[in-house]
Amino acid sequence: MILVFGSINLDLVARVRAIPRPGETVLSERYDLSFGGKGANQAVAAARARRDAALAVRMASAVGEDDFGRSALDNLARNGVDIAAVRKVALPTGCAFITVSEAGENAITVASGANLAVSSDALPDALLDGVRVLVLQMEVPPAEALAVARRARARGARVLLNLAPAPGEAEAALLPELLAETDLLVANEHEALTALALLGETETDAAAAMRRLAARCGEGGIVTLGRAGAVACTTTGETLRAAALPVQAVDTTGAGDTFMGILAAALAEGMALAPALSRACAGASLACLSPGAQQGMPLCAELDRLA
Repeated sequence: MILVFGSINLDLVARVRAIPRPGETVLSERYDLSFGGKGANQAVAAARARRDAALAVRMASAVGEDDFGRSALDNLARNGVDIAAVRKVALPTGCAFITVSEAGENAITVASGANLAVSSDALPDALLDGVRVLVLQMEVPPAEALAVARRARARGARVLLNLAPAPGEAEAALLPELLAETDLLVANEHEALTALALLGETETDAAAAMRRLAARCGEGGIVTLGRAGAVACTTTGETLRAAALPVQAVDTTGAGDTFMGILAAALAEGMALAPALSRACAGASLACLSPGAQQGMPLCAELDRLA
């Protein structure tokens, strides 16, 4: 089983010529409502990418007692994600406000809402039994993610941490412990450099920063480089590289989450890191061809055709 412990959001997306600068107002013809949240995105990506339908993908999270929450749960279930560990709480369902430019770049503001109530204590031990891969991100309280990582790892789970959004000063004290409970770390260039700086180390190259971060983890780390693909650094000193597909991006929203979900599914099914890395890069590229976080996430058959 893959367990994703993380966020669920509804995304409000506006498309503009260029992302506004501070103090600037830009107009958009319309907005679109879509399903998101880094945790939910990664769970959907993993469920779509798995080769074995018997491999369960379970979401542990929280939503509000509102229409957004009900819609989000229905969407997860339609995509084959087990929602038994998603609680309903008094806070509103999380919501993200996303601006997408004509170049396909995005800027995102997240109102956390119910994601702040995601708790390790609400996850029974029985739901951790049989977990092969635990997937974590930084959109729920880091202390709760750390607690789940410790519990799952003690039961033999492999812990994948997506260091997104980039940690801030509030997370600095917990960061060494989070890395110590992580088997495989995944971050983009900004996230890797930011995390290393919080640890009091200086680096200007993202791959070099990831090598330092990876040394604190059980197996290593991966830095995603957008159009340049991804680089993995293992604790045994191996460096692996994978290329992105040469696509014309429509919307990069959710590409990193697609990468993470596909990687988790591949590793949970026993794939070695090198082919899993290539599969995740290819899937993230395909996800950029459609608007929204989840709409373009590829199915297993699409990924297999690229092999």
